[in-house]
Amino acid sequence: MPPKKPTLALPATILLLFTVAGVTPKSTIEPCSNNDSCNALLGYTLYTDLKVSELAALFQIDPILLLAANSIDVSYPDVESHILPSQLFLKIPITCSCVDGIRKSGATRYKTRPSDTLSNIADAVYGGLVSADQIKEANSIADPSVLDVGQSLVVPLPCTCFNGTDNLLPAVYMSYVVRAVDTLAGIAARYKTTTTDLMGVNALGNAAIDDGDILAIPLSACASNFPTYASDYALSVPNGGYAITADHCVQCSCTPGSRLYCQPASLSVSCSSMQCKSSNLMLGNVTVQQSSAGCNVTSCGYGGFVNGTIITTLSSSLQPRCPGPQQVPPLIAPPTVVSPDMAFAPTPSPSQLGGAPIGGLPGSVVPSTGSSIVFPPSANGPSGSSSGACALVSPLSSFSLAMVLVSFIKVVLPFL
Repeated sequence: MPPKKPTLALPATILLLFTVAGVTPKSTIEPCSNNDSCNALLGYTLYTDLKVSELAALFQIDPILLLAANSIDVSYPDVESHILPSQLFLKIPITCSCVDGIRKSGATRYKTRPSDTLSNIADAVYGGLVSADQIKEANSIADPSVLDVGQSLVVPLPCTCFNGTDNLLPAVYMSYVVRAVDTLAGIAARYKTTTTDLMGVNALGNAAIDDGDILAIPLSACASNFPTYASDYALSVPNGGYAITADHCVQCSCTPGSRLYCQPASLSVSCSSMQCKSSNLMLGNVTVQQSSAGCNVTSCGYGGFVNGTIITTLSSSLQPRCPGPQQVPPLIAPPTVVSPDMAFAPTPSPSQLGGAPIGGLPGSVVPSTGSSIVFPPSANGPSGSSSGACALVSPLSSFSLAMVLVSFIKVVLPFL
């Protein structure tokens, strides 16, 4: 047997650096004790070119709901077969349930392919939203090195509800995987919130975040007041996006002033009547009539989907001034290429953080970044979310630690 090579005894400082650099990513955990669910979002970056239908199948969601959440025009010809480019950042709408006392999405399943590993599935395919250990535990896998081709795996994706509110205002929460270029201040600026709010929601002791951490980001929303017996009860739509409901017949958006505005969807489907009773107004129509006392406003609104019927409500009010046209988020064509503004990192550039205006509508289809560098997801990247509670992590980045380590070794090695 060949003699063992001598072992280099590293100083305690170096061991500490290795320990800090390998800190397990944080993840926001919301305990729960009931069967209630809510609408939630996942911030996701495509790991390869995918058709809309393929991406929807990856998360077991309706492709129309996927497109609507990102303000992509669902009436685009053959939109479900459109190929979305790799590295495109999208919001994935999911149902957040209570599973084993923790909020998570338990409806996603993945069918394994040749050469798949749990790490590859977690880090590359699902972009670090889940860890290999979490998939292993959810599927009671004894030997993770042995995966059968075609095996169906439960993928426990992170999500939060927090009663659908943030500081007592309606909100939908998005799970976002932190990238190395992100800062908490930048994420807060992009999503129209504050670092204090993000620290409170995610139980952070300070503003330090690390590559691979999973943050719950509250997005301001418009909440419905549909009756409990409506199939779309508790519908909440994030600002800047859309929701499709009533069997693809109704399209709702969040307009300025946090008002939910619903109108017929731009799809060729068979729908029940959308005309308000005792009126010639259709869903979404508004009439105004100026008078000496103010402006008489009559509108035909949406009241929920009940037993296959679209409920419409006719309302009249006297307002000081006549309202202008509804300001709904602009619809866009499905993206074909990814520009720097469509990369996964939402952190604005330093100049934007310094007070310059940030372009785009709140919650637009893809968060912008001031960096022109695009980092592809790595199969050997961060392990995803941790199943434990949030922990305080050193504010030093992994990059900085690596530089310190290299410099130290260059100095020390000649004397060993």
